[in-house]
Amino acid sequence: MSSTGSSPALRVDFTSGAVAHRLRFGGGRGQDLAKAMGLRRGNTPQIVDATAGLGRDAFLLASLGAEVTMIERSAQMHALIADAMARAVQEGGVFAEIMARMALIQGDSKELLPALAPEAVLIDPMHPPSRKSALVKRELREVRAIVGSDEDAADLMRVALAAARKRVVLKWPAKADPIAGIRAPSHQILGKSTRYDVFMTG
Repeated sequence: MSSTGSSPALRVDFTSGAVAHRLRFGGGRGQDLAKAMGLRRGNTPQIVDATAGLGRDAFLLASLGAEVTMIERSAQMHALIADAMARAVQEGGVFAEIMARMALIQGDSKELLPALAPEAVLIDPMHPPSRKSALVKRELREVRAIVGSDEDAADLMRVALAAARKRVVLKWPAKADPIAGIRAPSHQILGKSTRYDVFMTG
């Protein structure tokens, strides 16, 4: 994710707001993301979040017991996540426990994934512009200003499909067209606004 601007107002936070609410009331392993990543009774895969972004999906997965390595290539986003992780550790309690299952790497996932040989990979690239006229949420606009538009999402998917030992999950708008040049998913989990395309690789 290349930096294309700055957004001093953007702040990543794991200990309050929507993230903390989801931790308390999100529905555990019954949530769509958890099911897509293969979290179920007796199975907690090691996961690489190849497009860390705001770190929220990684936090959710770690809160459910998964060991999650986040990769973020934007130096600015990496710094924001690292700051949020440090604050969560200082908060102690359950937040410190969750942080102990999260790791953060700065770099390009296309270069790092082959050596990591992860069990499962989550990819949540910047989504195509919405067909709806309503403005995208300000927070997401700020993220896009930092990381750009992820023009190499198809290349990242191809690398992930070759590197992942069990599955790759693409988080994508529910009604968006598939990414061109990528094989059809093994199955999908559909939500109201988001779908998870699951590609089994084992």
